[in-house]
Amino acid sequence: MSDSGVPADNPASAASTEMAAPAGAYRVLARKYRPNSFEDLIGQEAVVRTVSNAFDTGRIPQAWILTGVRGVGKTTTARILARALNYEMPDGSVKGPSIHMPVHGVHCKAIMESRHMDVLEMDAASHTGVDDVRQINDSVRYAPSSARYKVYIIDEVHMLSTAAFNAFLKTLEEPPEHAKFVFATTEIRKVPVTVLSRCQRFDLRRVEADVLMTHLGNIAQKEGVEVEPEALGIIARAAEGSVRDSLSLFDQAIAHAAGLVRADAVRQMLGLADRTRVIELFDALARGDIAAAFAEFRDQYDTGADPVVVLSDLAEFVNFVTRVKIVPAIADNVAFGETERLRGREFATKLSMRVLSRMWQMLLKGIAEVQGATRPAAAAEMVLVRIAYAADLPTPDEAIRMIEQGGGGSLPSGGSAPRGASPAAPSAMTSATSNYSAPVAMSSRGATMNQPSMARPQPSAPAQPDPGVLKITSFPQLVALASEKRDVMTRMALEADVRLVRIEDGRLEIALERTASRALVSDLGRKLEQWTGRRWTVVISNEPGQPTLRSQNEAIKNERERAAENDPRVQEVLARFPGAKVMEVRRLAAEPAAADAAIEGAVEPADEDDDL
Repeated sequence: MSDSGVPADNPASAASTEMAAPAGAYRVLARKYRPNSFEDLIGQEAVVRTVSNAFDTGRIPQAWILTGVRGVGKTTTARILARALNYEMPDGSVKGPSIHMPVHGVHCKAIMESRHMDVLEMDAASHTGVDDVRQINDSVRYAPSSARYKVYIIDEVHMLSTAAFNAFLKTLEEPPEHAKFVFATTEIRKVPVTVLSRCQRFDLRRVEADVLMTHLGNIAQKEGVEVEPEALGIIARAAEGSVRDSLSLFDQAIAHAAGLVRADAVRQMLGLADRTRVIELFDALARGDIAAAFAEFRDQYDTGADPVVVLSDLAEFVNFVTRVKIVPAIADNVAFGETERLRGREFATKLSMRVLSRMWQMLLKGIAEVQGATRPAAAAEMVLVRIAYAADLPTPDEAIRMIEQGGGGSLPSGGSAPRGASPAAPSAMTSATSNYSAPVAMSSRGATMNQPSMARPQPSAPAQPDPGVLKITSFPQLVALASEKRDVMTRMALEADVRLVRIEDGRLEIALERTASRALVSDLGRKLEQWTGRRWTVVISNEPGQPTLRSQNEAIKNERERAAENDPRVQEVLARFPGAKVMEVRRLAAEPAAADAAIEGAVEPADEDDDL
C-alpha cells in the first residue's frame, strides 16, 4: 500500500509478476495498442490542442476531470497527462512539463504501467468512503519521492460518497504546488458542482466510425491480419465510438475467422442480419409488397436471425436513408458498405420524408412490442404489415386536401394501392354554422369527410371568374372558413370577440369586444386575402352590431334549458328526485326544428347549494 492508502506496485513485485508469466504471453489488442502519448490519441483533437496550449504557456491547472462513454480513453489520457507532467530525460535536457515525448523518459514506463510511486491510481468504485479520501488528504502534503509532481488519478470518481466529496473540497481547491489531480467518470452529472467548479473539464467524444476503421486497418497491418474493409466497417459501427470496444471486437473477429476476416463471419459473430437482406426487406416494405416482405423476413428468421435484431437493423437503415436525404454527403462515408451507400442514395431520392418518418415511428413502437411478445416472430410480422399498408397512406392534411379537390371521393388504402387523386376545382362555400367542423374518418378501405356546408363542385363556363377566388357573403361562412383552414385562434376570436355589423364580398365591418386582440383586424385582413385569393377591407365600426356568436349560442342554450325546466315531464322528474338538476338539453335529429324541444338529458343528484 502507498502512503495514500491506494495499492501501488513496486518494481520488485512487477519483476516477479513478469517472471511468473509465461514467455511470449499473448496481450489483447486493447492493451497492446494502448496510446502512450498525445500523438497516439485518436479522435480527441480538441483535448490535445487545449492541453498543448496549456503546457506551452505554463497555465497548468491543479485538477482535470475527464468524461465520456466507456472505452474512449479517459484512463489512458489521465496516464499520459501524468507522464507529460513528469517527463524527464536521463540527461536532464527537459526542465519542465512537456507534451512532446518522442522517447521514453525516466518515469514514463513506470507511469504507463501504473507502478510509479508518485502517480497513484484509485478506483472510486471500490474506494468510496471518506476514509479513503482522508488518506489522500494526509499524503498530499508530502513531496514526491522522485518525480516532479505527485499525481492522483481517480477513476469513476462519481462513485464517491457525498461525505467523501465534501472531504475532498478543501484539498482540491488549494492543493500543494507539487500535487495534481486527474478525475475520470462516465457519469458527469453525478459529480457535485462544487467539485466540477474546481476542475478543468474535458469531454472526450465518441470516435467516428471512419476514424475507427482507419485505426483498425493500421493495427491489422501491424498484426499481419487480412481483413475485408466491409468487416472493419461493421466492427466500427458496432463499437459505437468506443476504441476499446472496437479493439475487443476485432480481437474476437480474428479468433473467429482463423484467417481472412470476412464481413459475413463478423455478422455471424455479432448476430447481425446480412445488410443486403435488410435492404431488400426495406425495399419490399417501401413498395408495399407485403408478400415479398414476409418471404424475406421468414428466410432471415429460418437462418437464425433474431426478430428484434432484424427490426433494429431495419430501423438503422431507415435512419441512414433519412440522413442521406437531408445531407447527401453522408453516403460518402466509407464506414458503410458499397451496396448500402448506393441503395441509400436511391431510396433517399425516391421516398419522401413523410414515409421515412412514419416507418421510423412504427419501427420504434414495433421493436418494443416484439421484445415483450410471447411470439416475437409473429409480432414482427404484424409490424411489417402495418408498415407495408401505411407505405402510401397520405397524412391527414393531404387527405383533407385530396377530398376537397376530389369532391368527397375516397382515398387510397395504402400499401401497393395507387395513391393520389385527380385534381378538381375547389368547392365553393355556400352556407355554414358557427360551429362548423369537417371530421375525417379513415379506415383501411379509404377515407371520407362529412361536409354538410360544402357544396359539390359545379361545372363553370369559360367566362366565369378565376376558380381560385373564394366568395364569402355571410359571417358564418367566414367562421367556417377559419375552421377549414384549421386556424383555431382566428375561429375562437371570430366567435367570442367579434360583433358583426355588416359583411359583403371583399368588405367586413365589425365591432370588437374588450377582450379582442389589438392585431385582430390586421390579421383578419391578411388571412382573408390568403384564404380567398382577393383583397379584403376590414373596418371597425362605431355601431354596436350583432351579439357575438358565442353570446348567441349561450342565449339559445339558456332558452332551451328554461324550456326544459318548464316542461311538465321534467318538473315531475325533478320532484321525484330532490336535489337533481338539468345537465344538458339536446334536440333529437328526427324532430323538426319548429317542433317543441325534446328532452334528452341527464338528471343527476346535486348538492344542497346547487341550483336546479
